[in-house]
Amino acid sequence: MAASIIETCHVACSANRTPNVVSWGRGGTVAFGTCNSVALYDPQERRVVALLNGHKGRVNAVKWVHKKDNASERHVVSGGSDNRIILWEAQHGKFVQSVECKGHTGPVNAVDAVYLEDSKILIASSSSDSTVRLWLCSDNKEVECLHNVSFGSSFMMDVSLALLPGTGVPILACGGDDSRVHLYVQESGQLQKAMSLQGHEDWVRGAKWACTGDELLLASCSQDSLIRVWRLCAKSGIDTHTEDDHTVIKMKEDVFEVKDRGMVSRFAVSLETVLAGHENWVYGVSWQPPVYDGGELQQPLILLSASMDKTMIIWAPEEGSGVWVEQVRVGEVGGNTLGFYGCQMSPDGSMILAHAFHGALHLWCKDQDKEGGWRPGVVISGHFNAVQDLSWDPEGEFVLSVGSDQTTRLFTPWRKQDSKRATWHEISRPQIHGYDMQCLAMVGRFQFVSGADEKVLRVFQAPRNFVENFASISGISKEKLLQSSGSASLPEGASTPALGLSNKAVFQGDLVPKTAEEEERFSSISDQYQESYFHPLSLTEPPPEDHLLQNTLWPEVQKLYGHGFEMFCLASDSAKTLVASACKASKAEHAAVLLWSTATWRQLQTLPYHTLTVTQMAFSPDAKFLLAVSRDRTWSLWRRKLPTPENPEPPFSLCAHTAKDTATHSRIIWSCDWSPDSKYFVTSSRDKKVIVWGPCVPEGSEEPAFPSEIKPCSSILDVGDSATAVAFCPSLCSDRSYLLAVGLECGQILLYRWRPGQEGVSGSDWISGGGTDTLQSHTLAVKRLRWRPRAGRAGLENGEMDGPSDTERKLEEKSSWVQLASAGADHSVKIFNVNKRTL
Repeated sequence: MAASIIETCHVACSANRTPNVVSWGRGGTVAFGTCNSVALYDPQERRVVALLNGHKGRVNAVKWVHKKDNASERHVVSGGSDNRIILWEAQHGKFVQSVECKGHTGPVNAVDAVYLEDSKILIASSSSDSTVRLWLCSDNKEVECLHNVSFGSSFMMDVSLALLPGTGVPILACGGDDSRVHLYVQESGQLQKAMSLQGHEDWVRGAKWACTGDELLLASCSQDSLIRVWRLCAKSGIDTHTEDDHTVIKMKEDVFEVKDRGMVSRFAVSLETVLAGHENWVYGVSWQPPVYDGGELQQPLILLSASMDKTMIIWAPEEGSGVWVEQVRVGEVGGNTLGFYGCQMSPDGSMILAHAFHGALHLWCKDQDKEGGWRPGVVISGHFNAVQDLSWDPEGEFVLSVGSDQTTRLFTPWRKQDSKRATWHEISRPQIHGYDMQCLAMVGRFQFVSGADEKVLRVFQAPRNFVENFASISGISKEKLLQSSGSASLPEGASTPALGLSNKAVFQGDLVPKTAEEEERFSSISDQYQESYFHPLSLTEPPPEDHLLQNTLWPEVQKLYGHGFEMFCLASDSAKTLVASACKASKAEHAAVLLWSTATWRQLQTLPYHTLTVTQMAFSPDAKFLLAVSRDRTWSLWRRKLPTPENPEPPFSLCAHTAKDTATHSRIIWSCDWSPDSKYFVTSSRDKKVIVWGPCVPEGSEEPAFPSEIKPCSSILDVGDSATAVAFCPSLCSDRSYLLAVGLECGQILLYRWRPGQEGVSGSDWISGGGTDTLQSHTLAVKRLRWRPRAGRAGLENGEMDGPSDTERKLEEKSSWVQLASAGADHSVKIFNVNKRTL
């Protein structure tokens, strides 16, 4: 039932910051771990098509189980910090949890899997409990731990499985912190060590097999900045006489024997090549997937590597000499980021993907016009730590979010020329900070205030370069946008000084290149060290990560001082003239709410009442009231007095509150919101209760009610889990009832309709409208819910509709769809389309 009401429009997330967490399937889908989920991402559609929720800890390793015929995979395997391995299986177009492997006593950090001849799946896993285990998953969903190899005090960083050529015997390669690659083969039910490959001089970070017909190639990469490629081939009995021929120079071979079904086979391993080109630890290697050539599967001899030096290199043997050389090198030059954790190649070899230290995915595509050229591609991005707060802009065109990853990010829909549907992307990172971000409030179309784990509030304004790029990506007229943002005085962009936290504005004059004479004549030290890294970009598509980091900052226009502790919550009124702020507090003197004027950025008033941290605040839509809820389990309501000639700036005064004895909530109140007509407000608490209070404006009167009359006017709704976020939809349902969204600590979001005047003992005034299912929900607490300020879906109003039924479609879009944005502690920002008609 719920599926038709709520549909997921967008998931913004990033890859976990571990090496083996991304895998590109032969069917074209990229699977990657994000917080406790496995995300399935379609690079063609540029959106997350599914989230697999099953792990209770961070997902550290993800691997598709490739089929022999190179068809789309039906299984994906993941390992996590909850010490478990989960095998997911495709059923009726969806991936479901098929088998769970339990046994490791530490986090799982690498997995691999192959199909055996009898369609069973063999899984290898490495864990920080210093063991590598082999698991056998049979068709009837049973799993058995076949082998458990302990490495004593060593850790294995990567594992890779393959079948020995000409036999059905699995061979396992493990690379570890003893600088060796260990090979194991399965013989008569036992796992036997075949040999250890020596040569690397530091931890081996990755090992990957590739099958080239009757031979296997193994690529291993290490923290010694080198990659080694080893060749494993079958030896027949007649190969022995060449040993005596001293005229032939041969690589040293290591030979081992395998007994399979009564036959003894001999295999030789030799070093094929050593690849030197990276200047820092090489974290990942990946072979180009096999391709069909003349009806046969061929393994191309193309290897991709990713390193902490921020580059990826494609290696291949030269035609003629067969010497392995660097073919292509891509990556970031400059920037203040760390390098790449791993790399993957698309099934046809036309795209390569790396995931970076900050969780971002970096995609490059082969340039069709330029031979051997590669260009950055558009890919999704998101926070790499808990998202704390988010807000829509007043027009509902974009979403701004802040998180514990110390960034502020801006997401908006983008529709490519030839595509039917709009996809959401991050097009700006207005603030990159040195403190964890906690809260934000929009104060105008292109201006916001943000608060972090510091005592200062910072105000940011969009630069001209952002407004122009936003216009070209969203399809809104540039002139209209520049008018609304007062274009005359806008700086071009912003940059952050090397050791600073404040984004400094960069104006047109700062971008003029200096003449040679000026270059020679340093007037001061500061001229010698260029501050501005900003380069104006003209974007027609969402920018890649390195541009987001350097060229999309917003200048800081003001700092607000007044709080004594870390910032906790912010709110702005509907007219965007006032901002209320509150900080962490364990005493009444610090728990006061401060009011600021957005015209002068002066502090207008201090509102003392609460004794502990104010957790959330909300101005009523008509701007007459300010509501605050607190950790002290009470709420306070402040009324705005009308301005008089003596007091032109109308002050707020306390007009209603609950005390410890009259409070209905028995635990911390997490969240609050106002009904769109300013009559009622709702509070949600850790005691699992959601309560609507009011009426603040009595029927038939314009004047606000007296304090004594504000009481619970709904029955108490028990939502079954700590209610961490609540929001009233700005548009009413067709039967004039109010629509509420409630976010829970378990990550689920519930929808309810509420009708005033029907409260009974039975709770008949609440009508459940369903909620998110397990695949749509967050995996950790919902931190904030915000409805789009107007009906309809963002990105569909500009330019998509044409033809005679244009107005009808627009009306239908407005009347039936609303959008809800949610921020989760699971690092994700989600945007849901809610169909009001089906409620």
